[in-house]
Amino acid sequence: MLNTKEGHKVPSVTFRTRSGNDWKDITTDELFAGKTVIVFALPGAFTPTCSTTHLPRYNELAPVFKANGVDDIVCVSVNDGFVMQAWQKDQNAENITFIPDGNGEFSEGMGMLVGKEDLGFGKRSWRYSMLVKDGVIEKMFIEPEKPGDPFEVSDADTMIDYINPNAEQPKRVTIFTKPGCPHCTRAKNVLVEKGLKYEEIELGQKGLSFSSLMAVTGAGTTPQVFIEGKLIGTADDLEAYFAN
Repeated sequence: MLNTKEGHKVPSVTFRTRSGNDWKDITTDELFAGKTVIVFALPGAFTPTCSTTHLPRYNELAPVFKANGVDDIVCVSVNDGFVMQAWQKDQNAENITFIPDGNGEFSEGMGMLVGKEDLGFGKRSWRYSMLVKDGVIEKMFIEPEKPGDPFEVSDADTMIDYINPNAEQPKRVTIFTKPGCPHCTRAKNVLVEKGLKYEEIELGQKGLSFSSLMAVTGAGTTPQVFIEGKLIGTADDLEAYFAN
């Protein structure tokens, strides 16, 4: 039975992390004392749900959390420092502090260390998130005890809804580009001027072809810009969109 630890202090642990080519010890006091911190814990670095949804959305919403009083966002996993360092680099998650709970001490202290032997993982953290203020756990969102790896309540959107249900969230922007395209550069400059972060999908990368562009956008030219899932179109269309 996975029980909430709301109202309790976080376990006192020293984490062995990697900074560049060196070891760096970080204590829970350094992470939490005098701060408001979000922690989200997950079964493993580089695993599908963790890499495609759980971590990226916390990274995406980090400016919103900061605007609502959160000092840091910490990702905890029962992996070693080398693995967590490599995962951070792979994910380009500059807004997240990656903490390796290599021996599972923190997860065990939280009552969240579970057996994943059926997957060959050994002992890992159950998936959960929590809001910690000055080392004391204010709120926990623990995934239901179901087979597999449920992901229903520990997500970033549930957390921001708890902190401030009226928080303004950043627009989701995607731009399809191709190398050497001056109009693509122009469109990206417009987005930067408007303070919008964007995901860039470049033709020729990871098998993305002209046919893929046509299938997704219905157009054969670049750039093609989407804002909140709506196709805006070319650089000219983007400028007209903001002009209106």
